[in-house]
Amino acid sequence: MGRAFQNRKESMAKTSDANAKLYSKYSREIYVCAKSGGHEPESNLALRGLIDRAKKDQVPTHVIEKAIDKAKGGAGEDFALARYEGFGPGNCMVIIDCLTDNPNRTFGDVRVCFTKTKCKIGAQGSVSHMFDHCAILAFKGDDEEKVLDALMEADIDVTDIENENEQITVFAPNTEYFKAKQALLDAFGEIDFIVDEIQFIPQTETEVSGDDVALFEKFTEMLNDLDDVQNIYHNAKIID
Repeated sequence: MGRAFQNRKESMAKTSDANAKLYSKYSREIYVCAKSGGHEPESNLALRGLIDRAKKDQVPTHVIEKAIDKAKGGAGEDFALARYEGFGPGNCMVIIDCLTDNPNRTFGDVRVCFTKTKCKIGAQGSVSHMFDHCAILAFKGDDEEKVLDALMEADIDVTDIENENEQITVFAPNTEYFKAKQALLDAFGEIDFIVDEIQFIPQTETEVSGDDVALFEKFTEMLNDLDDVQNIYHNAKIID
């Protein structure tokens, strides 16, 4: 599958210049995760991984705690996942994940990003079938066989395991995320995950060159400015 997956994800939280946006996006995601799956990181593995990522991105503890406390209270906004698909500059394929409390507003905002960069938003499923929706867990290690044994014993449907530069990367279907992570924790104890996410990984690449490069940058920048957008996944290979 290859480690190129790390270059296929445009994380809105990580690429935003303003710390306020970084904190806001993590706060929203932590709130939704805690509200839906429980506010204790020990029992909510998705929340645990999200908090770890937020800390690595230097999100202040008080921002994290405030989002969890808000979820504990049970009140607040009712955010839902909204996913949009389509064709970006150079006919590359794009998936956009949002968290929104107003789907009509979010759809309109995302559609504007497409139309103003001469792109085409598609129906659900129009491009996602060309991506693998994977759980990705990466950590320091070099014993690939031991990792595979632990996952097989837990009856995990492992897609791929990579062992490179003393780092093990496990790929599994997105539906196996919790089982895979728990199996690794049970087998190896506390793990400092370098990557702990569910991502869309493209099966093919589309070269984007010439004038389309500037359009692609404008397209992602416009999406970047939308508060509801959390992540963009694409198959663009930029040719300078």
